[in-house]
Amino acid sequence: MSENEVSYREIITKAVCGKGRKFSEATHHITPAHRPSSILGCWIINHSYDAKKRGDTVEVQGTYDINVWFSYTNNTKTDVATQTVTYTDIVPLSMKDENVLTEDLEVVARAVQQPNTLEAIVSENGTTVDVQVEREFIVECIGETKVAVAVNPQGIVEDYPISDYVDQVTDEELENLDPHFMHEELDK
Repeated sequence: MSENEVSYREIITKAVCGKGRKFSEATHHITPAHRPSSILGCWIINHSYDAKKRGDTVEVQGTYDINVWFSYTNNTKTDVATQTVTYTDIVPLSMKDENVLTEDLEVVARAVQQPNTLEAIVSENGTTVDVQVEREFIVECIGETKVAVAVNPQGIVEDYPISDYVDQVTDEELENLDPHFMHEELDK
């Protein structure tokens, strides 16, 4: 091989081989024990989910509890209605690497928008509460793939002086530093 000729090595590594994102809205119908007069509050708790790859998509299955605080008997009494909801979101993979070496992929799903109540209203028939919920997921499929890396024909490059890599802080920059910037972030 001549000095100017570039050679490559193949390296097998784990990498993100598929990505997708999906925003969903759903309306759930909660039936309280009493006929509701008005809605005083609605919140979602106990969200849990699991994700599995299914063909060119990722299926996210999950559950959460919807709690509706409402008044009844002409706004003279209150109660909380709770219902566990199940859902399935099919997330299409917008980025797919066809050069994956194995079919056994690790699937990672993150809720970038936890289930959140957009609106809770007494339904037209007056016996149920319609709860509009939003949620959003990002999914990634991680698998083994090959990457090609150019090999330096001269061998190992000599070490460069560390001063080439270190940024120098000027006295003016040092004076402008806020010594409490970490505390502000931790208090949020």
